[in-house]
Amino acid sequence: MTVIETTPARTGRRPGGRTGAPKDLCQAAPAAHPRPEGRDRYTISEVAALTGLTAHTLRWYERIGLMQHIDRSHTGQRRFTNRDLDWLAFVGKLRLTGMPVADMVAYAEMIRAGDHTFDARRELLHRTRQDVIERIAELQDTLAVLDHKIEFYGDARRVSQKG
Repeated sequence: MTVIETTPARTGRRPGGRTGAPKDLCQAAPAAHPRPEGRDRYTISEVAALTGLTAHTLRWYERIGLMQHIDRSHTGQRRFTNRDLDWLAFVGKLRLTGMPVADMVAYAEMIRAGDHTFDARRELLHRTRQDVIERIAELQDTLAVLDHKIEFYGDARRVSQKG
């Protein structure tokens, strides 16, 4: 079984006046290739097709501790579960943030270590969030420059066609 982190189910009033239990924070957006209905065991090639990761990358993730030990069939084939796929989707999000692999592995190890690591996990994610916010600001500045140049060339073309 692979580690995955969820929030405890709570009921009652939530911010914004909504009621009910919060969603699983690690729940991935619908996959590009939906999982087969009623299945919870996948070969490495099936997981590669579902996630876009290579079999080599999946083995490496397991070897470095980013994924906990994957169950095996009686013939020794890896058998991934839906929880493993959920974890891989979360890892994919962490990769998009630019989080170093070493930090992802540290995060996975903290989860396996137990609840006493909540503060350290939160701090790691908070630092990553700050990095993402800074990158978004940089990208917004870049977008503004591109928009300005696009507008400039559009205006320049109109002027040259008139003259």
